[in-house]
Amino acid sequence: MVAQVTTCAGARCGLAEVRGLKHKNVAAELLEKLLKDELKVRSKRNLVQSQVFSEKLKKTLNAYHNRAISTMEVIEELIKLAKDLDASTKRGEDLGLTDDEIAFYDALAANESAVMAMGDDKLKVIAAELITQVKKSVTIDWTLRESARAKIKVMVKRILNKHGYPPDLQEEAVKTVLAQAELLCAEWVT
Repeated sequence: MVAQVTTCAGARCGLAEVRGLKHKNVAAELLEKLLKDELKVRSKRNLVQSQVFSEKLKKTLNAYHNRAISTMEVIEELIKLAKDLDASTKRGEDLGLTDDEIAFYDALAANESAVMAMGDDKLKVIAAELITQVKKSVTIDWTLRESARAKIKVMVKRILNKHGYPPDLQEEAVKTVLAQAELLCAEWVT
């Protein structure tokens, strides 16, 4: 059993192989670990995706630990979550966005009504412009200096206004965009 799991984990086995493991509780633990590892990686690149998927994982695991769902059901839920994570990666590719652009796109699209009002194409344009302008403006200590942070916040608001981002949704979008920029800025200033 351990050799089977080790081989499976070492090679990032397919979801069908995990589903077929003899000991279902081990399969569930393996899936949980793989998903948590993937979310840890994503949390350094895409704030919104990591929050959404972490919440889904937490909800599924809570149901399992409270015995609301069986081991087989948790395995199926975790496999579905893994497939959804994969689909979110492919979504960025389908939209023709880089990893950074999809992170900002997700920050802008976190509110469904903004997506409905603006549409994918307009949000893609805003995301690309935000990256270009924020990259030009960030300094190593911008998150620590209030004046630098305020300057970037104003710039983000101007870009959102320029493209007609819904005013009632702007404040939350600005917060999310700034939080996303903080994640990525370490790479940008080096």
